[in-house]
Amino acid sequence: MKKFALISVLFGVFNTLLPLSGQDGFGFGFSETESDPSSDSASSAGANPSVKISGEAAAQLLGYIDDFSSGSKIKETSLGDVFRGKLNFAASAFNADAVINLKLAPVFDGSASPVVINEAYLQAYFGSLSITGGLRKLTWGKADSLGPLDVVNPLDYRDLTDMTNLMDRKLARPMIHASYRIGSFTKLEGVFIPWFEGHRFADAGRWAPSQIAAYPILIENAVSAGLQAVPNISPGTLHPDLTNPDKIAAIQQHYGSLNLASLYPATAKLEYAQAGLRFTSTIGSSDFGVQYFFGNFFRPAVTINGIDTFFQNPYGITPNILYNRYHQIGVDYAQVIAGFNLRAELAAHITSDLSGGDGSVYNPSIAWSLGFDRDIIWGINLNIQAVESVRLLYDKIGTDIAYDAEADAKATATRLTGIISKKFLRDELELKVTGLWGVEDGDFFILPALIWTKGDLSIEGSAGFLGGKTQGELGQYHKNSFIKFRIGYRF
Repeated sequence: MKKFALISVLFGVFNTLLPLSGQDGFGFGFSETESDPSSDSASSAGANPSVKISGEAAAQLLGYIDDFSSGSKIKETSLGDVFRGKLNFAASAFNADAVINLKLAPVFDGSASPVVINEAYLQAYFGSLSITGGLRKLTWGKADSLGPLDVVNPLDYRDLTDMTNLMDRKLARPMIHASYRIGSFTKLEGVFIPWFEGHRFADAGRWAPSQIAAYPILIENAVSAGLQAVPNISPGTLHPDLTNPDKIAAIQQHYGSLNLASLYPATAKLEYAQAGLRFTSTIGSSDFGVQYFFGNFFRPAVTINGIDTFFQNPYGITPNILYNRYHQIGVDYAQVIAGFNLRAELAAHITSDLSGGDGSVYNPSIAWSLGFDRDIIWGINLNIQAVESVRLLYDKIGTDIAYDAEADAKATATRLTGIISKKFLRDELELKVTGLWGVEDGDFFILPALIWTKGDLSIEGSAGFLGGKTQGELGQYHKNSFIKFRIGYRF
C-alpha cells in the first residue's frame, strides 16, 4: 500500500505542475529573438504542454568471484537484484518544464521503498534567465570523470559495481538554480542548497569502508588501555564507577554497543546551507569557466574526544564527526589541439585551519585535473584523466588518528582514470575497458565490458577486478571482484 500511495502522490504533484507550466506570462525562452506571448503559437504551446514518458527496464545477474572460490557455500550465494528500472516524466510548455525521474528497484526484505525519486524539479524561463527549483543533479567543471570542480552533488558509494555511470551515482539535492545566458556562448549560474548531505557509504557488508570500522576499534582499544591502567591511578582522581567491578562491566558494554552511524551530525538545516556562482564563456576555440563555492566537504573529518579525561569521565569517549566548511575558488579550460580534446581544472580549497594544527579540520588544499580524449588508430578511442589533491601545511598534521583526522593521509592523493574503447559491426558492438589507479595507495579497479546495442535494446557482459595494496581506498575491496550480465531496454 505504501508503494501505491507514493506513486499516487507523485502523479498528483506532476498533474499539478502541468497547468502551472501552461500559464502565460513567464517569459520568452532562451532564444535571442523575443517571442510575442500573445501569439497563437505561443498560446497554443502554453495551453497544451507536451508530455513525454520514457525510461528503462533492465534485468541483471551479478556474482562476486570470491563467493565461488573453493570452500564457499554456493547454495548461499546471492546474484543480486534481478530487476532495475527507471521511469521518467517530463512536461514541456512554452515557458516551463516539469521533470520527475524515478528509480525502480525491488526490496525483498521491506527495508526501503522500491520507488526512489531520482530527480524532481520545475524549470521556468524568463527570457535569457531560467530558474529551477527541486531535487536536481548538476555537473560543474569540464572533467569527464569526477573532477575537483564538480562539488554540488554528493555520490553514493554503497555499491561500486557501476562505477562507470557518474550521473547514476550522484545524489540529487534540493536546490534553487538560476542560469542567465549572455549571448550564445556565455552563461552565469548560481546555486543555493538549503541543507547538506555527505557521500553515502555502506555501514556494514562488503562495501563498508575500512575507515568506518577503524574508529569503533580505536575507541575499544582506548577503553581497554584505560581500564588496564586503573590500578596505577590514584583512587582520588578516578570516577567512582572505575572502582566498581559491576560498573566496569557496564562501561565495556556501553562501548561494545556504540553505533558510529548514529553519531553523525544532523545536517538537514540552514546551518549547513551551501551556495555557489559559476561563469563560463568561449574565446576563439577555447572554453573556460570560473567558479566560487561555499559549502562542506562530502567526507567527514573524524577524531576521538574524551580519551584524555577517561579516568574522570569513563563514558565520555566519543567520535567527533564534522563536515568541515570550506571555500572553493576554481577555474577550468577546454580546447581541441591537434585532435586532442583537452580539459583541465584547478581549485583552491580554503578551510578554517589556516595554521594546519587543528586536527578536527582538514588542512587547506590545492586540487587539479588534466585529461584528454582522442581517436588514436583503427577507430580506438582513448580517454585519460589525472586528478590530484595536494594538502598544504602537511608538516603540521599530527601522527595520531585519534586526534588528527588527516594523521593517516599522505601529502598528495593522485588518481588516474583511463577508458579505451573500440566499436565493431557498424557500431553495434563495443569493447570498452575502464581503469582506475590510485598512485600513492598502489591499488586499482579495472572494469572490462562488452556491449551489444540494437536500437533501444542492449546486452552487456562486464566484470570488475579490484586489487593492489589492501590499505588503499580501492585495494581494501580486493575480495569484491565481480562478474555481471545485463540486458536492458530503453523506451
